[in-house]
Amino acid sequence: MVKEDVVDLAVKNVDNHLVLVLTANDQGVPHLAAADAITKTGAGQIAVTQWFCPTTAENAVSGKAVSVVVWDPASDRGHQMIGRVAAIEELAMLDGYQPEANSKPPLPQVERRLRVDVEQVLTFHKAPHSDVEE
Repeated sequence: MVKEDVVDLAVKNVDNHLVLVLTANDQGVPHLAAADAITKTGAGQIAVTQWFCPTTAENAVSGKAVSVVVWDPASDRGHQMIGRVAAIEELAMLDGYQPEANSKPPLPQVERRLRVDVEQVLTFHKAPHSDVEE
């Protein structure tokens, strides 16, 4: 069971922090995505909201392992939350209202909320570290 105060600390005051989401497909090929918003949604659960690319959405299947990093580059302090996908929810969808965008490569068209049941929280630093569980 993960300590709730550590999860609270990890998602608190993330305005200038980098939020990264790591998923993998069935062959184990990793995929990294950046996100803007992270919140605590319940006991041991977080939610990351973003216009995730299709690969992240395809990999984020309920029950699959996922890693979410919240890191402040200025202080080189952060947390890695490891857990399982609880759900991925569609929040908003674009419908091609911008005709000039049709000539460009497709952009993510669905805003999604990825809910994660956190099983472990590790310290995260760019500097040498030893993956100590908090």
